[in-house]
Amino acid sequence: MADQTNGDAFVAFEHVQKSYDGETLVVKDLNLSLPKGEFLTMLGPSGSGKTTCLMMLAGFETATHGEIKLDGTSINNIPPHKRGIGMVFQNYALFPHMTVAENLSFPLEVRKMGKSDREAKVKRALDMVQMGAFGGRRPAQLSGGQQQRIALARALVFEPELVLMDEPLGALDKQLREHMQFEITKLAHDLGITTVYVTHDQTEALTMSDRVAVFDDGRIQQLDPPDTLYEKPRNSFVAQFIGENNTLEGIITEIKGETCVVKLEDGQEIDAVPINVGTVGEKTRVSIRPERVEFNKDRLKEGAHTIKATVLEFIYMGDIFRTRLRVAGKDDFVIKTRNAPDQVRLEPGTEIEIGWLPEDCRALDAD
Repeated sequence: MADQTNGDAFVAFEHVQKSYDGETLVVKDLNLSLPKGEFLTMLGPSGSGKTTCLMMLAGFETATHGEIKLDGTSINNIPPHKRGIGMVFQNYALFPHMTVAENLSFPLEVRKMGKSDREAKVKRALDMVQMGAFGGRRPAQLSGGQQQRIALARALVFEPELVLMDEPLGALDKQLREHMQFEITKLAHDLGITTVYVTHDQTEALTMSDRVAVFDDGRIQQLDPPDTLYEKPRNSFVAQFIGENNTLEGIITEIKGETCVVKLEDGQEIDAVPINVGTVGEKTRVSIRPERVEFNKDRLKEGAHTIKATVLEFIYMGDIFRTRLRVAGKDDFVIKTRNAPDQVRLEPGTEIEIGWLPEDCRALDAD
């Protein structure tokens, strides 16, 4: 992964490593920078290093090697409470014996702020999250969604320039989670707050972020805006981890400019864009998104490449149809097509040709 730091960074990780036992690195030579006001999500499976990075930035973990900077100043030796960073956790971490207003007032009291200023800031923060009428209640009298709003307000009450969020919506139901995703993103952008958000939920990362850093095995596998990440994955891990994806395995038989020819396991050949493959004879795993594949010949675009397939399942899902096919000996190839009046409905066992544009097919690493 190329160096992702720059001199104008508000937050910067420079050659940061972390080991808990002195031998195994859970974060490996991390170089990452955020400009002021960016909403960056660290996305990855459990154990990928994303939460450890967040905890090092917060000051709850210490980097084994390297430097973490905030607005150009090293914060390696600054304790958490002096970093001026807002934190939101999945479990809310509200004080149960305090009212909502007292929970919000606490970080201001720690900062020796006067009573009238505290009250004004608490009111402003509660209004921000539409909880102005709940100041006198205790956390136990609130729903999960309301508690999460209060936790967010507490992180914002002292007007930090940086807010860290660790799986903050994980305990909420789907509908409320989606609503809070929108609210958090809008609030962060409206206030101009730099935000680092940790999640394992791909949809959350894609819908909320300015950029997403995809972690695996202690490294950033790709750092890009959501659309680039989804449309142009740089390796097989990212292609598989972000959204639904079809993969076919084969051998590079020809490289011709910006495309290559891949011979699949059943002998069929397809064109693809070579991403991190370089030589003829090399094994590859080609990647193509389900919505980029078409089986209605009237909808195929000029230049589309077609191959043979067998229908295994045709599933009605309301707004879309999901078709599972056998392609090149694999039974897990999926096509998603919109529910439209001219959509052909396919019977299992039907032999068809499917097609896509070569630029929508990427030849990635075989591992």
